[in-house]
Amino acid sequence: MTITLKRNIRVLIVDDSAVVRKILSQQLDQHCGIEVVGTAPDPYIARDKIVALEPDVLTLDVEMPKMDGITFLRKLMKYHPMPVIVLSSLTPEGSRTAIEALEAGAVEVICKPGAAYSVGDTCNILIEKIKMASVARINKNVETSVFDTSSPRRLNMVETTNKVLAIGASTGGVQALTSVLSAFPANAPGTVVVQHMPANFTTSFAERLNQICAVKVDEAKNGDHVIPGRVLIAPGGFHMLLQRSGAEYYVTIKDGPQVCRQRPSVEVLFNSVAKYAGANAVGAILTGMGNDGASGLLKMRQSGAHTLAQDEASSIVFGMPKAAIELGGAEKIVPLSEVARTLLNLAMN
Repeated sequence: MTITLKRNIRVLIVDDSAVVRKILSQQLDQHCGIEVVGTAPDPYIARDKIVALEPDVLTLDVEMPKMDGITFLRKLMKYHPMPVIVLSSLTPEGSRTAIEALEAGAVEVICKPGAAYSVGDTCNILIEKIKMASVARINKNVETSVFDTSSPRRLNMVETTNKVLAIGASTGGVQALTSVLSAFPANAPGTVVVQHMPANFTTSFAERLNQICAVKVDEAKNGDHVIPGRVLIAPGGFHMLLQRSGAEYYVTIKDGPQVCRQRPSVEVLFNSVAKYAGANAVGAILTGMGNDGASGLLKMRQSGAHTLAQDEASSIVFGMPKAAIELGGAEKIVPLSEVARTLLNLAMN
């Protein structure tokens, strides 16, 4: 997906560290097309600057004084919804908080500079995420409309031969996948998922989904079997492929170069599903930037699998679904609210 920028993307940086604010401001201001219009050390100052400066995108630290970032984010999404990118540490606590932020409406999460990422790496990633966030469709009250999982409405699934569901998502995918997977019944077909997300964050994401879903959700490990009632999430930083031994499906986890600028890549997963599951699979591509998975979904359809893409109106970013639709990979185009039902129905055909 090509982004045409008519004017600079206006960015407000919210972080309690003066050093972080200074470094991010200097790095981002050097990039053509991005303008840092202000910084704020805490949510209260950020609130006033959002009103005064009207930024297009907010970068948000989640560990701040006076009011934590998650509480601020929830208030922001209720009263002034806008694209927010969260900066979080790679610690287990940091990754869990990052998932809470995504559930609360943040469109992206990236790792703070540290052992895994240098300042330069972080800023390069942040620049790309800012571009993505600037075209995101942000809906008011996103958390209550998408994440009301206290009593999720489960869909029914009749007994059928083992099928494989393959799902790919990126920007906005945490919200979309939560909506879809929480509607699955306990006997849903074995499901493999690629969500673009940093390493370690997928562990917390899988744990969170496992708490609210009737199916068992795990971060995938090499050799894990794909069986009814189980969802496997590709670990961040690694590709996941479907394999077959006789009548049994399992996954392999591999390192390797990025594909479609991603690792894990939806493309890699879908190609393996087309090869080893064929007509025994159903594929879905959900909200996200770019074209990862588009040709893979087409290969799945050509191999006899049923396929679908999320529609534009319900996608936070209509990049990946649009690319798949234009390539002819999507048999059906459905709103997010109908993705789970459609997947299950197609699995019974």
